Amino acid sequence: MPIPDVSIILPCAGFGTRFSAPYSKELHCLAPGVTVLDRSLEAVVELAKSGLDVRVVVVFGTHKLDTVRYLARYAETFHMAFVYQDESFASGLDGAIRSALPMTHGPVALVLPDIVVTGAGSAGCLLAAFRHLGVAGWSVVAAEERDPDTLRQMGALAVVEGSGSGVATVGAAAEKPADPSGFDAFWGMVAVTQEGAHRLPDVVSKEADSPLGGAVAVMVERIVNYNTVAG
Repeated sequence: MPIPDVSIILPCAGFGTRFSAPYSKELHCLAPGVTVLDRSLEAVVELAKSGLDVRVVVVFGTHKLDTVRYLARYAETFHMAFVYQDESFASGLDGAIRSALPMTHGPVALVLPDIVVTGAGSAGCLLAAFRHLGVAGWSVVAAEERDPDTLRQMGALAVVEGSGSGVATVGAAAEKPADPSGFDAFWGMVAVTQEGAHRLPDVVSKEADSPLGGAVAVMVERIVNYNTVAG
């Protein structure tokens, strides 16, 4: 397998209980021939178009073979590796990340198959996030959000606007906070250096201290969470 410039963790092992459909939520059709998964991967495709060698590590379970088959359309765009989620790491998103990490190399990004970034320049947001890793070792693709109910369901952030440099940073972060006061945004993608990747599971854990404090925030117009059929 070629050594990649960057790696992407794509966790597809969830059961999508809130989605309540007879198919995987990431395969929900948004337009003829276009699924949620296609839209979530647009920024990853842009990485490959930029000339980077991209490895996508797909974490799946036996109930997600339809998603594995669907991803065949990207076989010529980037290299893919598939790994079953190791239940000894727990069944949640942090367990999916731990299952994928041994197969990553270089800077790593977490891309969720049911999260879609939209708006002007959204395709290049992940490339921008990788390019900012030299600042703090971590970067996020984020969107402004003031609704407390939404913030309680997401990776909430308090974003500090840049002064001299013009680069926004994360002042504080919490995964699905019970009290969302003080937070004004949430992340849709997270990128980290190879050296810091071992802490990526902490980003999605409510029990761990988030490592995202000080991360560069690449702000986008909108991030849509397709956790329900209504989106």
